[in-house]
Amino acid sequence: MALVPVTELLQRADREGYAVGAFNANNMEIVQAIITAAEKEQAPVIMQASQGAIKYAGLEFITGMVKIAADAARVPVALHLDHGTDFDQVVKCIRSGFTSIMYDGSKLPLEENIAVTNKVLEITRPIGVSVEAELGKIGGTEDDIHVSDREAMFTDPEEARYFVEKTGVESLAIAIGTAHGQYKGEPQLDFARLEKIKKLVRIPIVLHGSSGVPDEAVRRAISLGVCKVNIDTNIREAFVWEMRRRIEADPTEIDPRKLLGPARDAAIAIIREKIRVFGSCGKA
Repeated sequence: MALVPVTELLQRADREGYAVGAFNANNMEIVQAIITAAEKEQAPVIMQASQGAIKYAGLEFITGMVKIAADAARVPVALHLDHGTDFDQVVKCIRSGFTSIMYDGSKLPLEENIAVTNKVLEITRPIGVSVEAELGKIGGTEDDIHVSDREAMFTDPEEARYFVEKTGVESLAIAIGTAHGQYKGEPQLDFARLEKIKKLVRIPIVLHGSSGVPDEAVRRAISLGVCKVNIDTNIREAFVWEMRRRIEADPTEIDPRKLLGPARDAAIAIIREKIRVFGSCGKA
């Protein structure tokens, strides 16, 4: 089926109390793994491309692979730009066929973030492309953050209310204690902050940096209003570790298909597991 806007998927998830998985599409095997897992679980799915993936594979290749997969899929699929920080890149992705855009102005002053987000919305609303924005800063696992500094990076609930009021953006990524990359310890999410934000903004909430967050914490976040959960690191881990295992078992193997095929299967398994945690199985 044709690619669908993310808003279409998240509004239903918000009504029914589950989350849609957003999985990063970094190469052909991972694109295939995402679609296979979603079809086996009968779940809607979001394939997203980061700026790094676009630089690595090329915009045309990323878009082409996802479109081919979506056209043959029996579940709803959206193509989403993850952490777009450049307006020109946003335009290029829309022209290429992306059905959803994340404009990440979280490093900008609040009013500037609002202004650029509205500029993005001006071009997306007439053509039905979804827009996700971000408030607060989601750290990396290498950051040396003290408690007071860590809390200063979190999304302020009143700023979230003001931001949504001034933009009308369709979904909002917030910082409540997750981080991108691999965690060194167990993340502690600020559920009280999440609950307050959801009451104030009443739009789908997005949780970034969710690889490594315990399943129960993810389920609780979904119960409090998270409707889109981003997963990338867990897929990379499963994929690369299986490749390493195969190479170690037979260092003479030179057929990439015999390495990448099992890695794809490992990715399918972790994606199916995440879909079940998110509660989106059977929602296609």
